[in-house]
Amino acid sequence: MRVTYSRPAKKDREVFGKLVPYDKVWRTGANENTEIKLYQDVMFGDKKLSAGTYTLFSIPTANEWTIIFNSDLDYWGAFSYKENNDVLRVKAKTTNGKNEVENFAIQFESTGKNSGVMRFAWDKVVAELPFTF
Repeated sequence: MRVTYSRPAKKDREVFGKLVPYDKVWRTGANENTEIKLYQDVMFGDKKLSAGTYTLFSIPTANEWTIIFNSDLDYWGAFSYKENNDVLRVKAKTTNGKNEVENFAIQFESTGKNSGVMRFAWDKVVAELPFTF
């Protein structure tokens, strides 16, 4: 997998629930939409996502995020988001991180030979999306 995204900064702002409203589609980053390229099929929970390139959106809430893989590519923000072009929606649990993350970050961690977790971190919130190949 490869993710291309912009990293907004916290800059002493209240992020989730304020700068990034709860229950609304967010571009999961800044500027142009975040894109994820899958080089092979991936299972997110019990849902399969075929190899390809997708735009990554999310809908944050206080306890979990809905992670959205969408077929629309190459545009700015979530202004033109079309739910009809969603390919997959999955839930990611959130926790409060130990440290404040100034710039939004997406990281991958291997949890086994064919498994891992995709982490989204900003401010003190960490959303985790497990996956397998």
